[in-house]
Amino acid sequence: MKLESIHNVYFLGIGGIGMSALARWFKHNGKAVSGYDKTPTSLTDQLQSEDIQVHFKDDPELIDAEVKNSKSNSLIVLTPAIPADHAEWNWFIDHNYKIMKRSQVLGVIAQNMKSIAVAGTHGKTTTSSMIIHLLKTAGIDCAGFLGGISTNYNTNMILNENEDSIAVIEADEFDRSFLTLHPDVAVVTAADADHLDIYGDKDSLKDSFRQFIKQIKKDGHLFVKNDLAKELVGETILGHTGYSLTEGGIRSENLRIENASFIFDYRNGSRDINGIKLNVPGYHNVENMLVAIAVCRSLGAADESIKEGVSTYKGVKRRFEYLIKGENTVYIDDYAHHPVEIEAFLKSIRSLYPKRKITAVFQPHLYSRTRDFAEGFSTSLSLADELLMLDIYPARELPIPGVTSEMILENVKLQKKEICTRETLVAKIQSWNPEVVLTIGAGDIDQMVLPIKNALS
Repeated sequence: MKLESIHNVYFLGIGGIGMSALARWFKHNGKAVSGYDKTPTSLTDQLQSEDIQVHFKDDPELIDAEVKNSKSNSLIVLTPAIPADHAEWNWFIDHNYKIMKRSQVLGVIAQNMKSIAVAGTHGKTTTSSMIIHLLKTAGIDCAGFLGGISTNYNTNMILNENEDSIAVIEADEFDRSFLTLHPDVAVVTAADADHLDIYGDKDSLKDSFRQFIKQIKKDGHLFVKNDLAKELVGETILGHTGYSLTEGGIRSENLRIENASFIFDYRNGSRDINGIKLNVPGYHNVENMLVAIAVCRSLGAADESIKEGVSTYKGVKRRFEYLIKGENTVYIDDYAHHPVEIEAFLKSIRSLYPKRKITAVFQPHLYSRTRDFAEGFSTSLSLADELLMLDIYPARELPIPGVTSEMILENVKLQKKEICTRETLVAKIQSWNPEVVLTIGAGDIDQMVLPIKNALS
């Protein structure tokens, strides 16, 4: 599909984090954009403030007239969350419109621009946002499609200035969406078992990553975590570089913490960069920044601009996000929803605050993920000092008999731990006299962040 032939773009589920980013990109690039979503949110408010028409009733009569009158020049973008009996979706099907999933549209955009795709079961949103910020700081034009809100730009869609800009795309493995992409440069940050409701087992997940790697353009390049390189890449691919925190072709040296910032030297065997300062904490974020630096160097970013970009990078909302950073109380919110992510997060917290009590609040995300990784969650959450557990956030799933938060809690090796309701959470946190408070999870725990912050303040 040629993007220049499309004049109108209509979104079914326009308020999603990824869908709203696409909507803003199309609007910025001269298309007429409109759409439907089930409920108003801050994202739909932002779209409407940018003159994008959004309605919240499933009614074909409300579809934009230009879309109805120009079928051949209109594209319908669909989120998987739209149910099969949705009236507007069925109207478009009955009238033979071009209907594409978000992932397919990203694939089309990537074909029309030089693209960088960042994949991984965790780390992809942060790494993508780092690459975007380093490129922007270096004066290299790019568009960015993120699955989170960049703190630097307060948006999930970084807009390009010129048509020949670079596209930085967060490549999602869920539902094998990233297999629509054929990038010029790719990053694989992790391939831990996840989304087993989609893949069935870890081997199938890794097969999908292998296929993604095979789709990198022949003259392209892959940056991949050292421990994944041999397993995913094999011996055949041309042009790949391994990285890790302290070993391999790309690594850090002299890594240390100074005033809650991470200071390190970048090493790649030829040109090094010394004395880099990252103000977003976490050893995993240092590792993410190493590969972001490598990608941006390969695209021509100068070393001094890279140092400036790293020091001014502010992170992503709900990724190691400080809400309170006081003398007596610290409150940090994080999106972590997999045992490996939680382990990395809590180890970094312990390094930053080795003598302070850590109170974690965790909301499991998905019944299937809780069932599949209960033991791993118990082990990683045991790194805190005390734990409050909320009920499972179901997202797209129906309950699974016998699967509850108690599956995790019963094997957590802490003296102070309990299940808590949303209604009693704030009071319970206050009664525990916390020092470092963490909210962890990918569900609607984010709605508790402001009440917790206000109470602790």
